[in-house]
Amino acid sequence: MSELIGLGVRRRRSRAEAERLVREFEQSGLKRQSFCAQHGLSVAALDKYRRRRRSLEQRQTQLQSASRIVPVELVNGTGPAAASRVESRSGLHVELANGRRIEVGHGFDASTLERLVAVLEKA
Repeated sequence: MSELIGLGVRRRRSRAEAERLVREFEQSGLKRQSFCAQHGLSVAALDKYRRRRRSLEQRQTQLQSASRIVPVELVNGTGPAAASRVESRSGLHVELANGRRIEVGHGFDASTLERLVAVLEKA
């Protein structure tokens, strides 16, 4: 996190300082050039700090959604719930709250299931 200042001298900023600058910029209501001029910062450096922050926020969001805990009901092979199920050779049945059902066979491709779940969560 460095940038050129004056006659080719680079200024290194800590991650905390870069974060602080991004927060201040977002709260300032100023255009990037005005903010950067007031803080002795290049527009390119501010843009880099903002991209880094967005990337970090996206990764955190992905981690949070991937580790979300949901209630699960285990159903054995007898009783009314089992009678209403369609006979299947699947290894796994998942019925979502909205009525959607996912059946995964033995030896399924995990990446395909991940893509399917991601699509269903958007719907």
